Amino acid sequence: MRSDQIKKGTEKAPHRALLKSLGLQDDDMAKPLIGVANSFTNIVPGHIHLRIIGEAVKEGILSAGGTPFEFDTIAVCDGIAMGHDGMRYSLPSREIIADSVEIMLQAHSLDGLVMISNCDKVTPGMLMAAARVNIPSIMVTGGPMAAGRHRGKKISYSAMPEALGQVAAGKMSEEELLEMETEACPGCGSCSGMFTANTMACLTETLGMSLPYCGTSLATSAFKLRLARATGKQIIKLIRDDLKPSQILTKEAFENAIAVDMALGGSTNTTLHLPAIAKEAGLTLPLSTFDEIGRKVPHLCSMIPSGSYALEDLDAAGGVPAVMSELKSLLNLKLPTVSGKTVGENIKDAVVLDREVIHSLTNPVHKEGGIAILTGNLAPKGSVIKTAGVSPKMQK
Repeated sequence: MRSDQIKKGTEKAPHRALLKSLGLQDDDMAKPLIGVANSFTNIVPGHIHLRIIGEAVKEGILSAGGTPFEFDTIAVCDGIAMGHDGMRYSLPSREIIADSVEIMLQAHSLDGLVMISNCDKVTPGMLMAAARVNIPSIMVTGGPMAAGRHRGKKISYSAMPEALGQVAAGKMSEEELLEMETEACPGCGSCSGMFTANTMACLTETLGMSLPYCGTSLATSAFKLRLARATGKQIIKLIRDDLKPSQILTKEAFENAIAVDMALGGSTNTTLHLPAIAKEAGLTLPLSTFDEIGRKVPHLCSMIPSGSYALEDLDAAGGVPAVMSELKSLLNLKLPTVSGKTVGENIKDAVVLDREVIHSLTNPVHKEGGIAILTGNLAPKGSVIKTAGVSPKMQK
């Protein structure tokens, strides 16, 4: 095991003494040593429950014969950071997260990694570290919050900036605005629409780096806790099989992820994050790849903020496996995943349970993907637009 360099041999007695100061016994040190990278913080709604997720992961690791070591990294809430100098710190946080996870893994010679993440820059940052260090790794994303309800209508965080405009135009009272801010985000989890956090959670599952149904399962669900425990168990299997991110994060896996991104009408930030993860895996993912796939893959899911459906609706409709099942003729199904099965095996029994939420290839929301790459005199190297959120009148 990789951790033998800190625990085996007479000359490692000082190292073992320090490990024993943690309460470990000799048989604990003989097991695989697993890093559990957790971005828990009580200022970010998507992360406030990750301590509970972390406990479930560690229980899974212990039950499967591993020794877990949990450590934290930072997390920025883009919503709270919006509209002031705090937004300057959001994207740089991704690099700090990647570096911090790498440091902990390398400094302590850990055998495997479980990543517990949720929000915009944290999920890609952790995946970058996993690709860079290339030891057996698996992620459990914390899950979306439930949608809010305001006067009988489903709303999410995205309703708040729109409501501000309504107030400014004299079309909504400040009293109703106060009602909405109390109701828009009803509990823990990432914001309930297809924003960057949930897009990256869905694409992590598509890439094969989290277990099936992880991307859409709600933060508050018992299923999420069961999945977290299963994730802890699975890292031990990944170590025994020596299945590393380099075998999963292939060019074909990224192409699958882009295809699902197009079908979901995901965040344009994926054009920042997927290439960064790919670079750590030794791959190049140009904007032209997004353009090529976006022209072939239709937009199938009309999700908040551009549409009317929340992540809870996508989950109830069959989640990412159902979307991938609908797209299977456009995907590479033979790729390995952290489940120990191929992509095709993971989605073999997936069924679309609600055609209003997940449209068919023959009846898409839009004929092309939800993201388009535009080039011209204003952006000769390319620009990105979320066509799913643009009026048809503007698309010319």
